[in-house]
Amino acid sequence: MALALFDLDETLIAGDSASLWLEYMVAQEQAPAGMVAEEQGMMSLYHQGKMDMHQYMAFTLQPLVGKSRQWLSQQCHRFAEQVLRERLYPEGLARIEWHRERGDELVLISASGEHLVAPMARMLGMDHCVAILLDEEEGMLTGQTRGTLSFREGKVARINQLFAGRESLWQGSFGYSDSHNDLPMLRAVSHPHAVNPAPPLRQQAEELGWPTLEWLR
Repeated sequence: MALALFDLDETLIAGDSASLWLEYMVAQEQAPAGMVAEEQGMMSLYHQGKMDMHQYMAFTLQPLVGKSRQWLSQQCHRFAEQVLRERLYPEGLARIEWHRERGDELVLISASGEHLVAPMARMLGMDHCVAILLDEEEGMLTGQTRGTLSFREGKVARINQLFAGRESLWQGSFGYSDSHNDLPMLRAVSHPHAVNPAPPLRQQAEELGWPTLEWLR
């Protein structure tokens, strides 16, 4: 049994779940429309490898301050079904099934918040979900995060935390991502795959001889 680590945004789905969620919140009149343009500016820094993820999360979680975990779970389940499901790449689903048939341990790992990633992990039947954890007090969201952010080197750290004590954890493992921000994870696995890679990752994959997969909707 090997680990199979799948990034979510722009890897298994066409689009970024956090950006799409903010647009959904604006449409539901749960967030001010002006947040969309500012968030897109932050995402441009992400694609350049310059994003401050703590700052991004603090900004995008503002509309959730004071909301209950139960309310958020209901909203995000509806969002996943109505918006994200149709954005799944069929070839990504087929690759998940290939790993399932092999008996591999499926992990959905993302630098998006757990509120967005967990519904997709359930939808896809993944064994584990690793995402940015949201802080709460007495069941109400504070708008802050907690623990190690699953971003860049943080993804490797979170996997090591999740499977602490397992011998040969990374041996035979697989990784799938579109972004150069996931180079630490892709370098850690035995079988890295660049999926619809952004130019910086495509260049790295070519130099290192990693397989490049082009998934279409």
